[in-house]
Amino acid sequence: MRHYFILVVLFLGFIQCKESESSANLNTSAQNSIQHAKGFSIEKYDGFSVIKVSNAYPEAKNDYTYILHKKGVQIPDSLQQFTSIEVPIKKVIVTSTTHIPALESLGVENTLIGFPTTQYISSEKTRALIDAGKVRDLGSNQGLNTEVILDIQPDVIVGFSVDGDLKTYKNLEKNGQKIIFNGDWTEKTPLGKAEWIKFFGALYDLDEKATEIFNSIEKEYNSVLTLAKNTKTQPTIFAGAIYEDQWFLPQGDSWAAYFLKEANGNYLWKDSKGTGSLALSFESVLDKAKDADFWIGPGQFGSIKQILESNPNYIHFKAVKNKNVYSFSTKKGKTGGVIYYELAQNRPDLVLKDIVKILHPEVLPDYELFFFEKLK
Repeated sequence: MRHYFILVVLFLGFIQCKESESSANLNTSAQNSIQHAKGFSIEKYDGFSVIKVSNAYPEAKNDYTYILHKKGVQIPDSLQQFTSIEVPIKKVIVTSTTHIPALESLGVENTLIGFPTTQYISSEKTRALIDAGKVRDLGSNQGLNTEVILDIQPDVIVGFSVDGDLKTYKNLEKNGQKIIFNGDWTEKTPLGKAEWIKFFGALYDLDEKATEIFNSIEKEYNSVLTLAKNTKTQPTIFAGAIYEDQWFLPQGDSWAAYFLKEANGNYLWKDSKGTGSLALSFESVLDKAKDADFWIGPGQFGSIKQILESNPNYIHFKAVKNKNVYSFSTKKGKTGGVIYYELAQNRPDLVLKDIVKILHPEVLPDYELFFFEKLK
């Protein structure tokens, strides 16, 4: 869970480097190669790249700059103040399950040597590495096991923060560890989140492969988006579930609501402001959504029977009566992790296909739901 870095540039876009066969230089201007993501940029120079991460976590006030360089390349003096990382990295610790699919897509999952609370990982490939003892469990994200980390000596730790509490990471830096923050989860658009695969591509000197993977996802996403825009109906939708007597559902600017709009659905709370959740009473949701066509994302419910057993009043929702309730929480990994939470932000094309299939099945007649499942 993520900074925008300020690169020290010369006055006329030129800097004099030390004369050396391995000297890197800023003689040529570089353009940011990132198109959709707002939280990071990559600028490539001869022998090194500059990654700038902004919004590493919500309302982050600091930006972070990292210099990724090939072996033997001498970094310009003006960039010496920033964390430098030799690429390709060979040993990595990541701290969010959303990082796992990027490693696997790039074919570098074998470089993973540590993860906090490994039981949350769902991927079969990475679970096999965990079961073989190749990935050490590092405890909780809030209290990474420093002793284990110093023992396994990663080239870099890919960290994230929910609230800006960076004490654990600062302590690791004092012990010589290199930290690079990843803010993929703070992106507001599906393609913005998915483009963070280029962040990992840069760490492994696999920029071209990462770009190819992203371009394929982007193409599929836009293809389905075109199908959705051409549909004639706009089904009504409500979402979320009850937790401790309040119904939590996505606000209108949230990632979940964005998908519903992209799929040409009429999410009944689309006009609410914010990217988090609304907390409402059961009665207020029933009043507004009793005639909605679909209920998408009903929390941990695994069947219509469970829904009605928890509260018989759910029967007053048209979507429950017609069994038009779809959940992603029923599909889990070997140790109980919900696959959607790990993979969805890396594969927005599959999420959009699922929702379009649910709302407009006629435009994807042969497609089978990947993340979602219709409750029975």
